[in-house]
Amino acid sequence: MQKIKETALIWFRNDLRSTDHFGLLQATQTYERVVAYFSFDPKFFKKTVWGFRKTESFRAQFLIETVEQLQKDLAAKNISLIIDKQSPSTGIPLQMEVEKITAIYYQEEWTKEEKNIEIELKNNLSPKIKTHSYYDQFLYHPDDQKTIIDELPEIFTTFRKQCEKKIPVRNCYPTIEIQCKSSYSNKKYKCPTLVDLGLEEIKPNLNTAFPFKGGSSAAQKRIIHYFWQSKKLSFYKKTRNGMLGVDYSSKLSAWLANGSISARQIYWEVKRYEQEIEKNQSTYWLIFELLWRDYFKYIALKHQNKIFQIGGIFNREYHWKTDLKSFERWIDGKTGEPFVNANMLELKKTGWMSNRGRQNVASFFSKNLLMDWRMGAAYFESLLIDYDVHSNYGNWAYVSGVGNDPRDRKFNISFQAERYDSSGKFQRLWCQQNLFE
Repeated sequence: MQKIKETALIWFRNDLRSTDHFGLLQATQTYERVVAYFSFDPKFFKKTVWGFRKTESFRAQFLIETVEQLQKDLAAKNISLIIDKQSPSTGIPLQMEVEKITAIYYQEEWTKEEKNIEIELKNNLSPKIKTHSYYDQFLYHPDDQKTIIDELPEIFTTFRKQCEKKIPVRNCYPTIEIQCKSSYSNKKYKCPTLVDLGLEEIKPNLNTAFPFKGGSSAAQKRIIHYFWQSKKLSFYKKTRNGMLGVDYSSKLSAWLANGSISARQIYWEVKRYEQEIEKNQSTYWLIFELLWRDYFKYIALKHQNKIFQIGGIFNREYHWKTDLKSFERWIDGKTGEPFVNANMLELKKTGWMSNRGRQNVASFFSKNLLMDWRMGAAYFESLLIDYDVHSNYGNWAYVSGVGNDPRDRKFNISFQAERYDSSGKFQRLWCQQNLFE
């Protein structure tokens, strides 16, 4: 097919990779020249009403590293990445003029803040610009779902069985070809530093369970280590509730969250592992977790902004507190529960917390302290390196009794501590370290 002799722009959002990328493939196959764009939108680095930034240093540093890697990956294909520091709704129309762009491709988002930016952008674009949006962050693509979104099951198990029985996972999209040199600009765009974004510089914590860099290259290295070198994938189901060390879980959620790697890429790598090494409950369980990720995305697609409302998706009425002193004690690891404290200190000092820890501190916050669960979700959004809007708010609502948990359970923190940290090693690591700082 002969390419259109015009220029298209790829607006990168939470899809920061150059492989298995639908929009990038479509644009490079259709248009003679392609440029890319990413913005460190100031909206996502502003201070919240609780005093912390919407995106704090740990997550921001991982994002910076990811964008730097994306820029290298695209340059290898002769595609320039324009790095901006203003709202895309303002920055993209300016680039349309400079680069003579006639079409734009971007990944579809459906939560409020992301959707508002898209609406603002469209209002600022010339009606002559062709816009192409697409879903590209699911394992099971929405177009392949037989269930209408309004009829999506409210129980995960029902959704999982429907997907596994009826829907195939799509193959990864082909790698794009190297573009003609005219696609590449000699203008150098640099990523902002943490200081440029108004954030504090951070030092690596030697005890972190997530000592990894952002970007597609680091994601691939992690898969090589966790799957093929250490073969830890074969033991994932047994170790996934661990709390110490780098290999108790895959840690792939961070790269998945900003799209450095796709769910499809992980799925098909697991399938290759099952063929070449072994297939067991652990290999299935990693796919099972990808399904949970999909489910929260579908729940957000169905219920829209209800996932951010105090009553959750079912408008349940609870009497929540907003006591700032209790909030600060929880953040600083100064509650009456050492297990909660240790997990909160790990998050504060590293930007990471285990899945088991997240469930416990969220349950304690909402069920013991009776605090407004959205405050806790906002703090996680700020710090967690692997923050994903759908999984974060979906999980918080689930644990807090306003989401998709049909049992509305409450965690017994002492029992959880005894079961998952019986030696107390994890608690000592973070609580004792904090005493000497």
